[in-house]
Amino acid sequence: MATGMFRAASQHWHGRALRVGASPKIRTMLFGQALNKSTTLTTGQLQRTLRPVLCASFHSSPFRSTSDSGSNPLKEPPTITKESITVGGKTYETDHLTNVTPTILEKTTRQLHRIPTHPVAIIKDLIASAFPDFKHYETFSPVVTTKENFDDLCFTSDHPGRAATDTYYLNEKIMLRTHTSAHQLQVMTEADKVLVTADVYRRDEIDASHYPVFHQMEGAQLFDAKTAVEDIRKAIAADSTAQFGSIHTTDTTVITSQNPKQDCHDEAAMLATADHLKHSLNMMVRKLFSHEKDLQVRWIDAQFPFTSPSWEMEILYQGKWLEVLGCGVIRQDILNRAGKPDKIGWAFGLGLERLALVLFGIPDIRLFWSQDERFLRQFEPSKIQKFKHFSKYPPCIKDISFWTNSDFHENNFCEIVRDVAGDIAETVEMIDEFTHPKTKKRSVCYRINYRSMDRNVTNAEINEIQEKLREQVVDRMKVELR
Repeated sequence: MATGMFRAASQHWHGRALRVGASPKIRTMLFGQALNKSTTLTTGQLQRTLRPVLCASFHSSPFRSTSDSGSNPLKEPPTITKESITVGGKTYETDHLTNVTPTILEKTTRQLHRIPTHPVAIIKDLIASAFPDFKHYETFSPVVTTKENFDDLCFTSDHPGRAATDTYYLNEKIMLRTHTSAHQLQVMTEADKVLVTADVYRRDEIDASHYPVFHQMEGAQLFDAKTAVEDIRKAIAADSTAQFGSIHTTDTTVITSQNPKQDCHDEAAMLATADHLKHSLNMMVRKLFSHEKDLQVRWIDAQFPFTSPSWEMEILYQGKWLEVLGCGVIRQDILNRAGKPDKIGWAFGLGLERLALVLFGIPDIRLFWSQDERFLRQFEPSKIQKFKHFSKYPPCIKDISFWTNSDFHENNFCEIVRDVAGDIAETVEMIDEFTHPKTKKRSVCYRINYRSMDRNVTNAEINEIQEKLREQVVDRMKVELR
């Protein structure tokens, strides 16, 4: 399966924001301070208290399926010391590459995709209902090895997704997954029809449609390579008797040297697999967007590390083309590693928040993490209901200016803002930059819009947060305030 990477030719296939064709920035690394004493994190605590950056050591990631019983170690609060991190009931040593923050680790306990009345879970369940005979995994630990997240999925050693400013590392061999495809080999050894849903983690900017934790869902289906053409013909013929409503598709994609058939694949089997993939996904979006009278879908050529050929699906929604997912024919070397050399198959991946923001009409991605009952009680399982605004508290705007250095990267600055302010930081925007004509030093000014989603914030409270931020920016980024 290849969920995490169906996003752009240079990155993963799960988009997290409502941007079409947006490519990620390549970021530099931030080395944060370590704690000198043990700290236990509780929900919401990190929105009020600053904690420095920490990391962890090599440990094989646990494998859990939906059939697991007993206590859930992912609900245990992470604990942090200078030397180690304990998350999900397992302890990892820290090292020079550690950049995961307490603010982010606290999110590992939330598991929004497993709350039936949460919009993320509602979208997940609606998608899963289109694949009723697929085995669904949704309880994997977010802690994985770099081998699972990158190497097993054919990521090159210099791929931008490996950058420490894009990815949260516990240590040089252990990380928080950046896509659900990190579990691809595990699940494909168990079944030929699989779905995986999970929370994933990527460092990013701060605005209404970006968040460092979001949720992905991916699916894969494998066929016997020798009988794929006939098996797929029968499967599509059986589906044709179902009533799915009107759907108009535009597909001008072609197999070229830029989006090639794999040399090891029989052409007829590859084309049949591609047909079944697009047919299955057309039926899925028809079900998901059942309120759209005449759904319009278009297919676009794409490139991903783990599929070839590859495509992206877009739908016309409210007058605009919306990128929904990435997909393709699975790279045969991945199937070989999974012990399935005689199989051919397809995979797709998508971001759940991307769809939930649009379908529920939710204006700010931070709302998904709200524990305000005025948000949570609006929704029912398996039903898409438009979000009703319950309040809009006034913002408190503060600016911060400083001279940068050669190691400065905006993503690192945003990470410090999240550590200090938590979800009270609504947006961070550079409003001015200046290069001194003589010294060539670069100055930047950022405007931070502070706003709580469930209460008024006082100017005194924000002043305290802003002062902590100024201290941390100097201490952790070694910049000079203006």
